[in-house]
Amino acid sequence: MSLLSIRDLVTEFESPSGTARAVDGVSFDVAPGEIFGIVGESGCGKSATCRSILRLFGGAPARIAGGRILLDGAGDLAAMRERELAQVRGRDVAFIFQDPLTALNPTMRIGRQIGEVIRRHRDVTRAEARDAALQLLRDVHVTSPERRLDAYPHELSGGLRQRVVIAMALALRPRLIIADEPTTALDVTVQDQILRLLKERCDSLGTSIILITHDLGVVSQICDRMAVMYAGRVVETGAVREVLDAPSHPYTRALLAALPGQVGRDSELVPIGGAPPSLIDPPPGCRFAPRCVFAQPQCRIGAPPALRARAGAGEGHLDACILNEVCHAAA
Repeated sequence: MSLLSIRDLVTEFESPSGTARAVDGVSFDVAPGEIFGIVGESGCGKSATCRSILRLFGGAPARIAGGRILLDGAGDLAAMRERELAQVRGRDVAFIFQDPLTALNPTMRIGRQIGEVIRRHRDVTRAEARDAALQLLRDVHVTSPERRLDAYPHELSGGLRQRVVIAMALALRPRLIIADEPTTALDVTVQDQILRLLKERCDSLGTSIILITHDLGVVSQICDRMAVMYAGRVVETGAVREVLDAPSHPYTRALLAALPGQVGRDSELVPIGGAPPSLIDPPPGCRFAPRCVFAQPQCRIGAPPALRARAGAGEGHLDACILNEVCHAAA
């Protein structure tokens, strides 16, 4: 059973140069209580995919051009009117943005900001909302929570601001939290604390999380399953341990080969040559083919390959490489 099922999602952005299809036929499922990671290079469509779920495009000229976003018990979010979707935001699905300083209102005290989230969906007094905000700060291990309630965002450290944003996301006990690179601007120690906190709340409340990141180490640390995206498409998906231990798509293998932790004393980093293609006019066939060391003529023509299981792969481990057997043998 899936909490969220995304099927053939297409999201387009208008630009002076033309229409960019940032999300092109993406499909995946998220189970109840699961932490699902989405990884890939900058601009690959990770954030665009997840912002499409709640249509949080920040004023960008974007639209969902196709597909379905099925939330258990709520229906197809892609087909909802704005007023209906507003009831889903925060209550059923919450979003944790990458930069907590810009996600918080700089002119409002922390307690009031958390309280407004609660009062928008629940019939409570200001005092009751403030009490609930205080408890939420305690739940996310904010130090001196009584004092932080009356602080402004700029008076808090980056780690504390991120905890406040997590508290706001948890305020209505949503079934799904989307976390868009929540630890990017934090140092390693604080990053580890935030990741542990997210996992702790996921485990205790049964909340599902979609974690967007470019860091495969983060995915390895807390995610159950993952999807690898390239140029607007999912190229590999499966259980984290299987994808990282036995990657089957050349792009996933290239990402792992470029990790510093994979390099020994007598070896060098293996960068991925070339650059991602334009999403306004992408090449035919496999979009990774121009950068792929295994690419054959058939990779560059016709329709792009669909996700499918490789022989011997675990259940649910799929990739979109027509040469996956050849690539796996060469690993």
